Amino acid sequence: MRFTYFVSIGLCLPLLACQGDDTGDSETAGASSSSSDSDDSSTSQTSDSGTASTGETDSSGTDTATGTSTTSGPTTAPTSDTSAGTTDGTTDGTTGSTSSSSGDPTTTTTTTGGLMDDCLLEDFLNEDTLSLDYDQYSPTIGSHCKGTNHQEITDIERVVFLGDSVTVGTPPTQGKDYYRSRLADIFVDRFGLEPPSALWKQVNLIDGVALQQESGDFASCSKWGARVDDFFDSKQIADCLPPDLWDKRTLVVITMGGNDLASIVKHGAMGQSFDDSLAEAEAVTDLMREAVEYIADDDKFPNGVFVVFANVYEYTDGTGLVASCEAAGLDNWEDPSQLIDLLSGVNERYMEIAVDTGTDMIFMQENFCGHGYQADNPNGPCYRGPDQKNFFDLTCIHPTPNGHELIAELFTEVVDE
Repeated sequence: MRFTYFVSIGLCLPLLACQGDDTGDSETAGASSSSSDSDDSSTSQTSDSGTASTGETDSSGTDTATGTSTTSGPTTAPTSDTSAGTTDGTTDGTTGSTSSSSGDPTTTTTTTGGLMDDCLLEDFLNEDTLSLDYDQYSPTIGSHCKGTNHQEITDIERVVFLGDSVTVGTPPTQGKDYYRSRLADIFVDRFGLEPPSALWKQVNLIDGVALQQESGDFASCSKWGARVDDFFDSKQIADCLPPDLWDKRTLVVITMGGNDLASIVKHGAMGQSFDDSLAEAEAVTDLMREAVEYIADDDKFPNGVFVVFANVYEYTDGTGLVASCEAAGLDNWEDPSQLIDLLSGVNERYMEIAVDTGTDMIFMQENFCGHGYQADNPNGPCYRGPDQKNFFDLTCIHPTPNGHELIAELFTEVVDE
């Protein structure tokens, strides 16, 4: 399995003080100190940087990297049991038609190259796209092609947001435009929930969290600079999913992993071997699996719990050319393709987690690829044509309002189907 990643670092917004980043990168594979959570308002996820005095942070609040690619993996989607029920899907290896338990087709990919060919790659103009093999895990892909379809998400009573600054939101984007704010408005209508306050949709610029943790039927324990170990070490899960609320039928929405991977990229740029970088990346996905498995436990949530998380994106449009956004302050790796291989491996393992746990993953990477800082590169793997909108703001890593709108759309489509 490949592991590929592409890094991102952001600068502090003018007039906003940076909070100290981790000055010492964790050398334990994939594990990084939660002290990195305290970071500047412009960094979606501050990673280790040691340059807090200058306002730079190694953050990849939104780490990402690749478009997608043709694959030749298996095309049979297994039955996935969830707390809300089961979704049976079998994909005909010849036609790529996926059928639900009732026999009605729910997705169609008329190619023998795998689930991804027509589904995720159709907007990319170049044939030599990134190698990304989701088919090896036989996922059930939604008819919308925005993510997987392993859960029947219904009758939600409470919504919890966990993760990093992509979920918290960052200036200059306004609070009402953050994807969590957009989703809250949508879910109020979908599930008849009590709406959160206007303050809940805003950010505490000092602590890098939502101004209110709990409001209405919504909670957010996401934080700027958060890493995967912060699910437990910084008590994101414990604080927002306490036992006294396990009786509520709960939907958990997550973006996490970018800051961990940004640290790995930094280590690689400093001379760490690629094998060691792969080991760190594997540890990150192991921690992600531990968190998802802990949450997606029917014994904790007798009335049902659902988890939908994003894979990891990046701003180089699958090229690995991290210097393409000057604000990142990074030099390109000697072999940028290794970054892409690293990220592809991480996202493949995220897919494996979704399949194994019966949870869902949105295709954030694939949908942002071609809307970054190499979008005008006609030879890029995710080239979509001229004049594409950039969905990353000037920090290189955080979504613009259009980017947040896209993330909200991806989560909405997966939840609705």
